[in-house]
Amino acid sequence: MQAIRLEGVGQLALREVKKPVPGVGELLVRVEACGICGTDRHLLRGEFPSRPPVTLGHEFAGIVEAIGEGVSGFTPGMTVTGDPNIACGRCPECHRGRVNLCRNLQAIGIHRDGGFADYVVLPERQAHRLPDGLDPVHGAFAEPLACCLHGMDVAAVRPGETVVVLGGGLIGLLVVQLARLAGAARVVLVTRSAGKRELGQRLGATDAVDAGAGAVVERLVGEGGLLPGGADLVVEAAGVRETVTQAPRIAARGGRVLLLGVLPQGETIEIEPFDLLFREIQFLTAFVNPFTHARAAEMIASGTIAVEPLVSRRIGFAAGVEAIAGEPPGGEIRAIVVP
Repeated sequence: MQAIRLEGVGQLALREVKKPVPGVGELLVRVEACGICGTDRHLLRGEFPSRPPVTLGHEFAGIVEAIGEGVSGFTPGMTVTGDPNIACGRCPECHRGRVNLCRNLQAIGIHRDGGFADYVVLPERQAHRLPDGLDPVHGAFAEPLACCLHGMDVAAVRPGETVVVLGGGLIGLLVVQLARLAGAARVVLVTRSAGKRELGQRLGATDAVDAGAGAVVERLVGEGGLLPGGADLVVEAAGVRETVTQAPRIAARGGRVLLLGVLPQGETIEIEPFDLLFREIQFLTAFVNPFTHARAAEMIASGTIAVEPLVSRRIGFAAGVEAIAGEPPGGEIRAIVVP
C-alpha cells in the first residue's frame, strides 16, 4: 500500500509499505480521508517531537475492513473516525483523569503509523462510530473539533460573553461556531484573509477584523474601538508570536486568554506580569482532546457544526506530500488527502 512517510527532519516521501495487520483489540481501517494539519508541517521541520520513520496523518476517517481478536464493538463495513491520542492508563496523570497529559502518551500519525496511507491500524478504544453514508471527509474533522471542544471546556464560555478569536484557520473557524453555540453574544474574528473573514461571519461571527490593516489591539479595545473595555475571552488560534502577545492586551479586566494555536517547540514570547496581575487576566491552555472525540463525532454527524465550508481541496497522496512540505496557499483552510 502507499503511505506518506516522515523519515527524518526535512525528509518526507511517498513509499510503498506493507499493509498492516490488526492485532488483539485493534481494527484495520481503510482510510477514506485524512486532513493535513499544521502539526504535520511542524513535524517535518523538527518543531514538534515525533518518532520517525513514521506514517503521518492524525485526522482521519474510514471504513473498518477487518477486526482483531477480542474486538466486540465494531464489525467490517462500519464507518469510523479515530482518536489518535493513546494514553497509557497507568501513570499518575491517567489515574487523575488527565489522559491528555499522560507521561507515556502516543499519537497515531506522530509516534505510530497514521492515516496518510491506504490503511491504518486503530485500537478499538480509540475508534468512534460515524453514521453510514456520512462523507468520510467530514469525519476527518472530528479530531481538530475535539481539540477545540476541550479548549472551550477549559475556557468555560458563558452566555452573553464577548469572545475574540485570533486566527481564521480551521481552529479559529471551529471556535467561532462553538462560541456561538455556547451562547456568546458577540464573536469577533480577526484574520488577514478576506475570504476567511467572510466565511467566519457566515458561520456565526458577529464581527470580522482585518489583521493585515495593523493596530489590531487599538482598533479592538482602544478609544473608539470595537470592544471598549476588552473581551471576556480571547482565543489565540493562529499559533504565532504576534497574536499570542496581542491576546492579553485585548482581554478585559478579569478576562481570560486561551492558547489553542501551536507554536514551534522552543518559541518564546514576552509578557508583562504586572499587567496580567493588576487586571487579573487568566492565561489558559488546552492540549489535545481528552474525552471529547465522541462529542465531536456526534456534532459532525448531526450537522451541529458545519465542516463542508472548511474543505479547501481534496487531493491524492502525491499532492499531499507537496502540500505538507510547502506552505498552504493563501486562504486555504483544510486540504484533505483522499486515497
